Amino acid sequence: MRRTVGRSLAALGMTLLAGLALAQESFPSRPMRLVVSFPPGGGADLTARAVGQKMGELLGQPVVVENKPGANGLVGCDAVAKSAPDGYTLLETDRGALGINPSLYRKLPYDPLTDFEYVGVVTTAPYVLVIDPRLSAKTLAELRDLSKAKPGSLNYGSYGVASMAQLNIEALKAKIGIDLTHVPYKGAGPAVQAVVAGEAAATIASPAGVLGFIRDGRLRALAIGAPVRSPLLPDVPTLAEAGGDDDTLVPTYFAFAVPARTPAPIVARLHEAMRSAVRAKEVSERLVTAGLEPAGETGEELLALVRRDIPRFRRIIQNTGIQPE
Repeated sequence: MRRTVGRSLAALGMTLLAGLALAQESFPSRPMRLVVSFPPGGGADLTARAVGQKMGELLGQPVVVENKPGANGLVGCDAVAKSAPDGYTLLETDRGALGINPSLYRKLPYDPLTDFEYVGVVTTAPYVLVIDPRLSAKTLAELRDLSKAKPGSLNYGSYGVASMAQLNIEALKAKIGIDLTHVPYKGAGPAVQAVVAGEAAATIASPAGVLGFIRDGRLRALAIGAPVRSPLLPDVPTLAEAGGDDDTLVPTYFAFAVPARTPAPIVARLHEAMRSAVRAKEVSERLVTAGLEPAGETGEELLALVRRDIPRFRRIIQNTGIQPE
């Protein structure tokens, strides 16, 4: 009797394994949903739609983009973390949702280190430090000296409390000794407009977001937080060239993830499709024109980056006195 039961269980196990293998081999067999944790428009949405469309072509099934914004990416991340781990629900989110939110919320409904399988980094988006051109400063060193000569008189605009803009500029302030007072705005656009209008002395933004203002003289670019100069702004020095270093003004990224326990072969297939999509000529050109840099790093590399980011941003949040919500 025991032998019969044992054989039956073994046979059942083999059947389940065979069914799982078959499902993985035929993946995908229906449309996939790509949840973007930010609103339509902007770098996150452009990345999702450009890369998602190409991935759908490569995989033979459409990738349907669904924007689910709210709470610095928290809403979208939480929704995907609770989805079925079958590869049909993907997440696109950014550095803030994965590296900053663990220190910003006392009760985060997802754990970036355990609730996702990472597909990889899709694009990176460097930040340009721009200032009001009516200021006398023309270099990063001159901005530092000007701020010290007039303590408390210069402010900078961010995209909100604990945004990448605030944390990056606070890191820059600590690194090179610039005296700037924080003023939060409701998004990158309003922060940039504040500098154009002379309400704020400085902010950071994506190259595409400030390119027109720089070209017509309404903003002055002092540095870009990237290892090499941007083809959109070839005359703007990197932060290292301007006197900073690679650990300040770090770029954001947009990355793909799926729920934890998604089978490894499915994750691998999604990564391969994602990497091929960002390397496709028509996709990469569209991204670069928008100031986004095609990436393609693996899920393992992304997880290692998240592990480094969480304590890094926690230190900045604690040093600036930001209270978790």
